[in-house]
Formats: sequence, structure tokens, C-alpha cells
Amino acid sequence: MEYQEEAAVAPPPPPQPTTSPSSSVAAAASSRFKRICVFCGSSSGNKPSYQIAATQLGHELVERNIDLVYGGGSVGLMGLVSQAVYNGGGHVLGVVPRTLMPKEIRGETVGEVRAVSGMHQRKAEMTRRADAFVALPGGYGTLEGLLEVITWAQLGIHDKPVGLLNVDGYYNSLLSFIDKAVDEGFITPAARRIIVSAQSARELLSKLEDYVPMHDESELVLSWGMEQICHSPKSEIFR
Repeated sequence: MEYQEEAAVAPPPPPQPTTSPSSSVAAAASSRFKRICVFCGSSSGNKPSYQIAATQLGHELVERNIDLVYGGGSVGLMGLVSQAVYNGGGHVLGVVPRTLMPKEIRGETVGEVRAVSGMHQRKAEMTRRADAFVALPGGYGTLEGLLEVITWAQLGIHDKPVGLLNVDGYYNSLLSFIDKAVDEGFITPAARRIIVSAQSARELLSKLEDYVPMHDESELVLSWGMEQICHSPKSEIFR
């Protein structure tokens, strides 16, 4: 497959979706999202439930006519969710640093693959393209991407929903830590509500559809100040 070097390359057409036209129309009308960014592991994990959840999330995106942007890997949970979306007829955009291609891409990839220079550009591109974020089980990279978009939401830099697919309680310890931080005064109750969690893809996406962001004046002022420091207008990165 020909990879993109920070420029679009027309991918081969995906297979036709298996859902009926009537269900696709209904799903399209019911979703507020055009594309969702999924953070997840380049490993499959030790439990089959993680792999099943990745495939189910892909199917749920297809049913709702939502496209996928993700880390671009063809292995682990990344490969499963992207293959499910692609096989269902959805558009798949993978964003991967060139240095990670040998590790995260093996064999044939699906959809578009955009090669970027590094991790920072990868996250910026994925964030810019997405209308919401979902984290499947994963490791350090998954947590880093997840916590960064949560922090950006807290600062008022974006107001896109952020969801945890808490498969078999995988994220229970993280949620307990965040609740502890609220109790100890390090995270505000309003910032705690940024994180939406559920145990199934269908429930999580329904919750994300209903999400209403909450900001206060201090967050919006901080957002403006950060943009001035970084010399990067919000409209160029986020929408």
C-alpha cells in the first residue's frame, strides 16, 4: 500500500457495508459525529474480551455511520477496530509516525495511512480530525493520548466528548484514581464529568451523543492564553 507523506492519497474503496440501507440511514440521522478517534493498544491483551470489544466498537461505528481515525497500526486492538470499520464500509484514517511503521504496521493495511514526523504531530492530526474520542484498553501510549485530550478539554481548548470503554473493569483503577484526585482537591467535579465511561460500545456511544460540555470563565481565559503563547490559533487545530 502507498502511504501518505503528510498528504492525502486516495485509498482503495472499502467493501460495501453489511447493514441494510434503511438501518444505515437511521444510524446516520441519529449520530452527531462524523468521525471518532479511537485510542487503543497495539497489543491484543490477554483477555479475549478486549479483542471482542474492539471489533464490537468497530461494528457500532459502522451502524452509526461514523468514520474512524486512529493510530494507524495493523496489529493488536488497533488492527481489529480498523478492520471492523473498513469491512463494514466505513472510512478509516490511520495516523502513524514514520519511525513506528515497522513496529505497528505488518502486512496489508486498510483505508488511508497518513505518515507524520512524530508523536506530537500524530496526536494533533488525530485530534483535529475527530469529533469525539474513545479509549479501548491499552498501555502507556493509549493513556498518554487519552489524558492529553482530557486535559485539553479541562482547559477549554476543545469541547469534544471523551469516552472510556471500560471492558471487564479495565479502567476501574484509573477511575478510582481520578475520583481520589477529586476528593483531594486536585480535580474539580466539573472536570471529572469530562470523562464518560461504559462497559459496552453501544452504551458508551449513546452517552457520548448526549454529552454536554461544561466550562467556566477561568478555563476559557486559560485557553485563550495558551493559544497566544503557542502562536497556534484554535481554528487551525481544533474545531
